[in-house]
Amino acid sequence: TGELSQLLRDISLAAKIISREVNKAGITNILGYDGSTNIHGESVKKLDLFADSQLISALERSGITCMVISEENDGIVQLSSSGGKYIVYMDPLDGSSNIDVNVSIGSIFSIYMREPRFDQTLREEDALQPGDKQVAAGYVLYGSSTTLAYTTGLNVSLFTLDPSLGEFILSDRKVQIPD
Repeated sequence: TGELSQLLRDISLAAKIISREVNKAGITNILGYDGSTNIHGESVKKLDLFADSQLISALERSGITCMVISEENDGIVQLSSSGGKYIVYMDPLDGSSNIDVNVSIGSIFSIYMREPRFDQTLREEDALQPGDKQVAAGYVLYGSSTTLAYTTGLNVSLFTLDPSLGEFILSDRKVQIPD
């Protein structure tokens, strides 16, 4: 749908901002720990929090996402658009223990539609859906180049960020595992 396309654009916008910060992490004050731990008891890095903040902010702006479940937050993050159709699960910056040694890291996401209800109140059970209800999933890999891969169930499409344009360019329409 047009709204799912917008949601994927929201994620790609946040990914561009995260990519920029990852690429200049050594010359800014964004490396290292922030002093807190996440819900898994792992030490949180500053870039973890930055990525989480950027993704949630981008999802909040469009009004089509009603809740986010993030590794960096304890419990459900309810967004201001209670009428939003989508729920996004994410690890805003997977592999963040590799940030300080310049190894590839990435953002992982999974998208579900919220069960329609007349009263539109958000409930915790909205977030508890089986995997076959997933409408899209993907990742963004930040490394020597920034790539965005996603599927809506048919094919996997791969996009590469062109830093001179600030846009993701389709680089592979149908990614497949070699035979």
